[in-house]
Amino acid sequence: MGAAGSSVLARFRLPTQSRPGWLGVAAVGLAAVALGAVAWRRARPGRRRRLQQVGTVAQLWIYPVKSCKGVPVSAAECTAMGLRSGHLRDRFWLVVNEEGNMVTARQEPRLVLISLTCDSDTLTLSAAYTKDLVLPIRTPTTNAVRQCRVHGLDVPGRDCGEAAAQWVTSFLKSQPYRLVHFEPQMCPRKSHQLKHVFRPSDEVAYSDVSPFLILSEASLADLNSRLQNKVKAANFRPNIVISGCGVYAEDSWDELLIGDVELKRVMACSRCILTTVDPDTGIMNRKEPLETLKSVLPGVRMDSKAPALAENSSSQHPRVWAVSLCLQRPLPPWEAVFLGGG
Repeated sequence: MGAAGSSVLARFRLPTQSRPGWLGVAAVGLAAVALGAVAWRRARPGRRRRLQQVGTVAQLWIYPVKSCKGVPVSAAECTAMGLRSGHLRDRFWLVVNEEGNMVTARQEPRLVLISLTCDSDTLTLSAAYTKDLVLPIRTPTTNAVRQCRVHGLDVPGRDCGEAAAQWVTSFLKSQPYRLVHFEPQMCPRKSHQLKHVFRPSDEVAYSDVSPFLILSEASLADLNSRLQNKVKAANFRPNIVISGCGVYAEDSWDELLIGDVELKRVMACSRCILTTVDPDTGIMNRKEPLETLKSVLPGVRMDSKAPALAENSSSQHPRVWAVSLCLQRPLPPWEAVFLGGG
């Protein structure tokens, strides 16, 4: 069946000291009516687990250049290192300074105003009042490979050339910058070197720590009900936005189905000053929504000293996700006898 008719199983786990989180993925059956049973028959022989609908996937986002605008997609391949749609990969391009250190909207808020599109042969970077930059879809192998630094870990990236460097530098108007591209054959960063709850096999290119970030519309709406100046999902840069669930419901889901992918929640996402950058203006206010997040469910919505919103998770095998799929959570055997409407 097509992507719109399939479902996925994803696990989320709240971070605790006694029960570290973990990630993984498993294929499930293609028949929607038997999908839950098939998935659990493989994972736990002899046990049948039924499904309860908890929401729908409302949006899918890929952020090709770290800290730049996201690209909405209706379907995307789920890879171990994030979403992919054609040549677009999530956080596979990165702006660095001359020393190779990552540059994000934390340092250069106007990065959020840069968008990237692609066709079969070229990539195009665009920004207001600036001539578009057109690059080849495949960076020439004659370009140098730079050793970059992302959150304290070394990771390679092929330099996209002088034209790209001049374009980014001219737009940001602060200091010389380069644009680099992570290629599939390159060695990625290990997530567990940043957060011990990840497995040694979990890897990312230029994402902060995990390949997927999930946020619900209800959680965002609750936050906005407390804010004078409303924020968007783009402030939090999720890959998957879920509708139709309760406020902060994503915190407590143990398992979810989306397409053919099983995701396991590892930890809540600590939010930083980047969330205070207006995605439409590129202006950072440094206070909201962080100050309000600190007051939301104190002691529950916190990861370390930073307020948390949205959930980090990961996957291993390529599958397909599509918008408007039902999300379903397996119920324990002692709960409802019927699925109750899917």
